[in-house]
Amino acid sequence: MIRRCEELFPGKGDALSRLWRTKQLEYTWLRSLMGRYEDFEQVTRAALKFTCKSLGLARSDVTESLLMQEYLRLSLYPDARLAMDLLKGRKLAILSNGSPSMLDAVVSNAGLGAVFHSVLSVHALRIFKPHPSVYQWGVEALGIPKAHVAFVSSNFWDISGATAFGFRTFWINRSGAPPDELGYSPAAVLGRLDELGPALA
Repeated sequence: MIRRCEELFPGKGDALSRLWRTKQLEYTWLRSLMGRYEDFEQVTRAALKFTCKSLGLARSDVTESLLMQEYLRLSLYPDARLAMDLLKGRKLAILSNGSPSMLDAVVSNAGLGAVFHSVLSVHALRIFKPHPSVYQWGVEALGIPKAHVAFVSSNFWDISGATAFGFRTFWINRSGAPPDELGYSPAAVLGRLDELGPALA
């Protein structure tokens, strides 16, 4: 995503991708609090428009479309496939704020369709994580007691929400970022996804 942002807006790619992601998340939380749900694709598009205005970038329908398309083919980290191999035999699922169409495209383009038992979008509930009802819905959809769920995320806000709900959580902290001061800690902090198998064992 950063690379595509830089191609379209030279010298501004990093700032664009960072602010876009920040506003994208803020909009999910604000819409949940307001009770005014829009799906993740609409939220993402709105956050992009705000970001371009904020940074003084000349957004067009073409550049907007090119950037939105990147969300449908996000690339895997090199350790992701090894991690999936190490986790074979477990019931794996995605529980995401992403809209169903976005998730279907990402999973398909990554070649992971056969890996996951379920791909669950908050669109079914019309509220975003970290609302507790989303994690509860994951439990009900999978038929697994929450105490038996290992919840994995690179987002500490999501780790906090899942930990508060009662999941055993694993934070993938590739950048060595400090945790947010929300009063919750994961069961383990990992630098790579393929460290999850040994951590669970």
